[in-house]
Amino acid sequence: MAKTEKIIIPIGGMHCASCAAGIERALKKNPGVVSVGVNFATEKAAVEYDSSRIKVSDIYKIIKDAGYRPLSVEAESGKEYDKLKIKFQASALLTFFILAFSFHDVVPKDIVFFALFVLTTPVQFLCGWQFIGLAYAAAKHRSADMNTLIAVGTLSAYFYSVIATFYPSFFIKGGLKADVYYDTAAVIITLILLGRLLEAKAKARASDAIKRLMGLKPKTARIIRNGLEKDIPIEEVKKGDLIFVRPGERIAVDGIIKEGSSAVDESMLTGESIPVEKNPGDEVIGATINRTGAFKFEATKVGSQTALAQIIRLVEEAQGSKAPIQRVADKTAGIFVPVVILIALMTFTVWYLIGPQPRLTYALLNFVSVLIIACPCALGLATPTAIMVGTGKGAENGILIKGGEALETAQAVNSVVFDKTGTLTRGKPAVTDIIAYGDYSEDEVLSVAASVEKNSEHPLGEAIVNKAHGRKLPLKKVSEFKAIAGCGIKARVEDKYIFLGNLKFLRDQRIPPADLETEAKRYSEEGKTIVFLAVDNKAVGLIAVADVLKDKSLEAIEGLHRMGLEVIMITGDNKRTAEAIAKKVKIDTVLAEVLPQDKAKEIKRLQRQGKIVAAVGDGINDAPMLAQADIGIAIGSGTDIAMEASDITLIKDDLRGVITAIRLSKRTMRTIKQNLFWAFIYNIIGIPLAAGALYPFFGILLNPMFASAAMAFSSVSVVVNSLRLRSFHPNL
Repeated sequence: MAKTEKIIIPIGGMHCASCAAGIERALKKNPGVVSVGVNFATEKAAVEYDSSRIKVSDIYKIIKDAGYRPLSVEAESGKEYDKLKIKFQASALLTFFILAFSFHDVVPKDIVFFALFVLTTPVQFLCGWQFIGLAYAAAKHRSADMNTLIAVGTLSAYFYSVIATFYPSFFIKGGLKADVYYDTAAVIITLILLGRLLEAKAKARASDAIKRLMGLKPKTARIIRNGLEKDIPIEEVKKGDLIFVRPGERIAVDGIIKEGSSAVDESMLTGESIPVEKNPGDEVIGATINRTGAFKFEATKVGSQTALAQIIRLVEEAQGSKAPIQRVADKTAGIFVPVVILIALMTFTVWYLIGPQPRLTYALLNFVSVLIIACPCALGLATPTAIMVGTGKGAENGILIKGGEALETAQAVNSVVFDKTGTLTRGKPAVTDIIAYGDYSEDEVLSVAASVEKNSEHPLGEAIVNKAHGRKLPLKKVSEFKAIAGCGIKARVEDKYIFLGNLKFLRDQRIPPADLETEAKRYSEEGKTIVFLAVDNKAVGLIAVADVLKDKSLEAIEGLHRMGLEVIMITGDNKRTAEAIAKKVKIDTVLAEVLPQDKAKEIKRLQRQGKIVAAVGDGINDAPMLAQADIGIAIGSGTDIAMEASDITLIKDDLRGVITAIRLSKRTMRTIKQNLFWAFIYNIIGIPLAAGALYPFFGILLNPMFASAAMAFSSVSVVVNSLRLRSFHPNL
């Protein structure tokens, strides 16, 4: 039976989108590989494979055979940067002396040419070997990439110069001046290495979100085993271990408090700066900070199961994913290099046949310029760098975006469908109103009702008791307790007979509701449940209970309306209750009395009307609806089910995150479009300039050295533009 697994492999040696495409092609040829996505910006491959047909070692070998280096640990990515830095420094130093000798006119030319040959050879074949090696690997697979352009361009300038150095008669016989372009080859390699270095630095900043999340992970935990406390490495913590946490310490793993209480800073997870009160029975999350008291908790999730580990995995996968818009760039990059080589050859031919003297020199320089300036690096970086920063920024704000496709789709949403219970509302009843009648005060009505309900497991009773506790009201001793199903409760409190229930219950007991019936009717029309209280056969008050709105629901819906979006509520509740809630939060459309299994059908119906729908639910019972929607947004605490069911998970229970997710999507897509525009425009303008289009009119030619500088600048500018997303703020 097929067993599909997924692995993310850091890869060294990639230099453009064509490199990534080449690795993808090589991996896809193997039937054991189910799917593969290689991201040039993150320098990682996400490979889904059938473990019964191919091993991880085989995947590594395919990548190596393609000419690239699969890195087994993240630390090696840092080594790649260090190697690149050394190469650049060596190349820059040698190039400085090459330029100095190139403009030296005292020493005889043959000696200068030989000195330049000695200085340039290590630049070409040591510092620049990576381009030659990868160009050769691409050629073996009958493809061409950016390395092909650089290798062909610099080697052309280098070998032209070698012939001029050692066989000057070849040029003299043809009536040409023997000259060298060692400086062109050296400067191009140096500038490209500088561009790579700046690019690597900028890309590292783009992936800071992952590094910050990884840095949150505690190194040790203080566990209690056999009554003894001891510190152990975090990797050795087991499920069920009892862990002790002191004030100021990071919580080691996910768990449930068994003893003690505290206030925990969960800002790393939710973005909320106010610490959350925690008591026995409450969940705590690994990597959050214990602010005040000490407590003991039982580990329930360790290692890769913790919320932090899952968030890191989700962000990594999102940053490694591709948005549909990237397909344009990928297809373009796939045909771009062969077309550029063809244009370069045509440029060489035209200049050699009809150009001014020395024709061969002009033909060579323009040939090299076209190859160098057309490098598709900026095109390859345009989409993935923006996705990296966008998804990382989302994670910082407690918004987990599953991938590039979700990020792109969210910006096009025009209808947002909210589940009611647990999403717009708190999901459990709360006391909203208390009316006292006769000699009783509100507090007395609540105190008596809570005393009767204190042992009840009914949600309405729990709401009444919680309200009394919230007001710090005393609860009285109850006797002769008798519950009547579907109606109410009879009991004795001190020396009084108490009746607590609905209107039918009062009438069955022949107790007149007095003037309370009018108030009860009004509250019922608002979708609230009414509980009457009678003492010694006299009605003394009523309590209205309802599933109340979350604090930020109205603010979130007003924000969506300001964005021009239609807001719909879907619920299994009766129409009257649903419309009462909808009226409070100014929802456009109500879909009431919809069974859970029919919610997905309602989403489908909206989609058939041409609407692009985002569905917002709790991520568990709303899973079919979330899966059917164009974008599923789960409100939850980063649980497995919520993450799997949705495209976007809001870790913090705040519906304003829906606005933030859509705004972040719009901003990211705007950045991607800007990047792609400039990458395309750069090549559209740059290639004709490099080919010499301005020479017949203005006598202007683009020196290959300037072409290499322009190429490096274009790549860095795309990454820097993506980094502007780091300034995104949810409230702006």
